[in-house]
Amino acid sequence: MAQQRDAKSSGISGDDNVVALLMRQHGEIRNLFDEVEAARGDARRDAFHRLVRMLAVHETAEEEVVHPYARRNIDGGDAVVDQRLEEERKAKETLKALEDMDPNDPTFMPKLEMLRRDVEAHARAEERYEFNHIMGNTEPEKLRTMAKAVKAAEATAPTRPHPGAETAAENLAVGPLAAVADRARDAVRKAMGKG
Repeated sequence: MAQQRDAKSSGISGDDNVVALLMRQHGEIRNLFDEVEAARGDARRDAFHRLVRMLAVHETAEEEVVHPYARRNIDGGDAVVDQRLEEERKAKETLKALEDMDPNDPTFMPKLEMLRRDVEAHARAEERYEFNHIMGNTEPEKLRTMAKAVKAAEATAPTRPHPGAETAAENLAVGPLAAVADRARDAVRKAMGKG
């Protein structure tokens, strides 16, 4: 195994390092939750659509790239990844239910707050049980390669939650068709001026 290292000593940082890339995205997700909570009316709907897209794309990339790597390269990786996948499945179900709601419905915000707590707990678990091990035990070139793979997965990922597709194999089976449908729906929504 490689010696323990941090982002600076690895010689790479930012979006060229898979861990730094995903940590930045975790921050963006927290900011989007803040934006949805602070907004009202159409602004809340638009912010929520951006949050849905970010979560769907981010989780798909982790499921296709990071979790398989963690499963193979972290002691107890199967158990760690299985827990993350179960958290992701639950979050996708909640996100799907929220997506079908009017963001101005009085029951929307309590459900969003519950989702936020779950998503933030999930992100902390990823950072602690996957990202720390990956960062400390992975060669810099592999961190670069994984960052490129995450970006490629995000470019073709579905933009909406699809509960039941939490593994790389499931994403590859349903992902391309779901991504086309999701992105067409996004284009229609944008053309209609709805986000």
